[in-house]
Amino acid sequence: MPLDYRNPGGVQIDVAVSRLSTAQPGKRRGVLLLNPGGPALGGLDMPATMVSTLPKSVLDRYDLIGFDPRGVEHSTPQSCGLRDPSVSGLFPYPAADGSITKNVALAEAVARQCADTVGKNLRYYNTANTARDMDRIRQAFGERRISYWGQSYGTYLGAVYRSLFKDRTDRMVLEGNVDPTKVWAGQVADTWGKGMADRFPDAARVAAAQAGTLKLGTNVTQVTRAYLALADRLDRTPAVIPGASVSLDGALLRNMTYALLLRNDTLPVLTKFWKAADDLSHGSTTAADTAVLKEVFADTPTSPGIPADNQATMFMALTCGDAEWPHDVDGYAARTTADREKWPLTAGMPANIWACAYWDEPAEATAEVVKGGPRNTLILQNRRDHATPWESGVGLHESLGHGSAFVGVDNGGHSVYGEGSACADQATVGFLSTGHLPDKDVHCTDVAQK
Repeated sequence: MPLDYRNPGGVQIDVAVSRLSTAQPGKRRGVLLLNPGGPALGGLDMPATMVSTLPKSVLDRYDLIGFDPRGVEHSTPQSCGLRDPSVSGLFPYPAADGSITKNVALAEAVARQCADTVGKNLRYYNTANTARDMDRIRQAFGERRISYWGQSYGTYLGAVYRSLFKDRTDRMVLEGNVDPTKVWAGQVADTWGKGMADRFPDAARVAAAQAGTLKLGTNVTQVTRAYLALADRLDRTPAVIPGASVSLDGALLRNMTYALLLRNDTLPVLTKFWKAADDLSHGSTTAADTAVLKEVFADTPTSPGIPADNQATMFMALTCGDAEWPHDVDGYAARTTADREKWPLTAGMPANIWACAYWDEPAEATAEVVKGGPRNTLILQNRRDHATPWESGVGLHESLGHGSAFVGVDNGGHSVYGEGSACADQATVGFLSTGHLPDKDVHCTDVAQK
């Protein structure tokens, strides 16, 4: 692919693509491109994951296509050489007293390091160019149109592709959605606090049901109060984690909570982690505490040849490079104070200053998501999704207008398909198999927890 599509004969980059041929002769409709979101997660192995969850009626019609987006993993991976290689390490939690002074210094330092290490070329690793890469993939497979399934950030990527190449878009499933009118500062600042407030009670109820052993409270209010007190205590006095290379502070507690809220089946682990963290903060842990801390903080193996900070680097390239962020430090400070008071569970982090405030100017204007067009997009959205909240799915549906159908599910977590709602699963399979979209919004209330 060209690094810069305005200079197609210039610097070229590689994009790694995988294909799992499952479509049957006589039934084959085409290819189904897959993207797991992130931003900046690799998708090369996604066909192997999805093939075990999709029924024969879908697999007979599509070859499954995975790809690592430009700059990610096997696709000319980018690296700023960050000391903390985790994406969550970029999340700017204020100090215990609400000060953002250290966040400002870190944001400026990270932006400068990326500019010095990678340079101006990082500006071209944006969502619009990734969508253009997808159309090159379509051409490489000799397809007139492509179908697509995008999750999380992948919903924005899909919406951008649909807008740039509407005549080449077949059937599109978007799951756990980004509001394209809020990319990206607004998506973070306007939705994360409420999303966490909506989702957290699901875990608090699990903890309350085990009040006798976890001792965090007997109802949602008590558990929430205990969690906030724990986070404040760790903000002020981080605790040493036995056998780990990091200490447990308030930011790490909140980041692990965020990660374990993404799925319902990890809620029991999350509540045990809270108990272990509480014991750790008081200097007294049990064997059960040690076991859950070891499970939660187990090292994730890295892939050979892929920089440890690759996802963090590309997370910033996309979120900072798709749209310009505000630059006024005083504005961030004021918004952080207000957000911290309104949404205590996120402690002001979503409204705080990110490295994007010091980033180079984007290479192009923010991609416009076009309303209307062919009626060929199914939006799947959970009611209590803290990563991409309900309002984001509604916002995407409004942006696409009649071109989309909306299926909302009374469930928590970031994934919709295969998470216990036959109503949502049937709508998804029926659409991919036959092209049928619901005539009006569907609200599924039939979730059976695993």
